[in-house]
Amino acid sequence: MPQDYFAHESAIIDQGCIIGKGTKIWHFSHIMSNSVIGENCNIGQNVVISPDVVLGNNVKVQNNVSIYTGVSCEDDVFLGPSMVFTNIINPRSAIVRKDSYLKTKVKKGASIGANATIICGHDIGKFAFIGAGAVVTKEVADYALVVGNPARQTGWMSEYGHKLNFDENGFAICPESGEKYKLINNTVKKI
Repeated sequence: MPQDYFAHESAIIDQGCIIGKGTKIWHFSHIMSNSVIGENCNIGQNVVISPDVVLGNNVKVQNNVSIYTGVSCEDDVFLGPSMVFTNIINPRSAIVRKDSYLKTKVKKGASIGANATIICGHDIGKFAFIGAGAVVTKEVADYALVVGNPARQTGWMSEYGHKLNFDENGFAICPESGEKYKLINNTVKKI
């Protein structure tokens, strides 16, 4: 049966992987055993996807990203160039801690900027936006904009990737899409 995804000849794909239709895997990338990659994903150059990682549909992984065991990404996630995931909170070279991997979930539509670091065990909310170079050390709320080291929330983002400006009644409109949002008890809801 012919494959319905593209893999550059320099890419290595281990046995037992599931790769969705329309996905593209570029130069020098390694997809390790039992990984699941959804449809229409783009896996950039020099990417490593460790065993048992799950990526949803339409996930964009830019160059030089390693996605370690314990990480899962829902649909429409963007992982910027050279961003970093961890999966052990207290690594030591001489101590094997494979049974101590912490899970990290990146929820639908979230974007993680170039060179950001996500410390394991902290989920990234739906449509959250992690600024370039940020170091995430705690959970990130849906639609939150976080920047800095350690990452701190500085605002809210629309599903289209625009900063939301809420009025005194807690309403905001995305300038590009016209979608409306409501801020209630420090939680954003699309209305």
